[in-house]
Amino acid sequence: MPLDDFPIRLELPVLWGNQDLFGHVNNCIHIRWFESSRVAYWDAGIGELMKSAGNLGPILANVTCNYKSQIRYPDTVHVGASVRKLGRTSLTMEHVVFCENGDRLAAEGQSIVVLFDYDKQRPVRFPAEMIATIEEIEGGPVGG
Repeated sequence: MPLDDFPIRLELPVLWGNQDLFGHVNNCIHIRWFESSRVAYWDAGIGELMKSAGNLGPILANVTCNYKSQIRYPDTVHVGASVRKLGRTSLTMEHVVFCENGDRLAAEGQSIVVLFDYDKQRPVRFPAEMIATIEEIEGGPVGG
């Protein structure tokens, strides 16, 4: 699977209940898989920093998904996540979903996530230690 450019990689089973009436995985499931990869990214180190910084947390501003091929049960998907752009208060994360059956790209998309102060109800700048953690996860500097 061509996931070498993605520091976060998940292997997830396609569940029978992921399918819709047409016998393929429903479109909303891909967005859930993107979400799972975002959570795994936070769990890689950013989440602990957010806890220590007060009531800061991620808030999803935008998500897109380009569907490339159908996924059917039974299968296993490999989901990748990587931060491709780091702004002052937001980041852009790229996601991919590959199927084991047929070894093919099934979906790709992006999430824009804002660092949010839930007490003050506003976006905040990424602290230096969060930027350093993201760059450590990514293996180097992230473009802005």
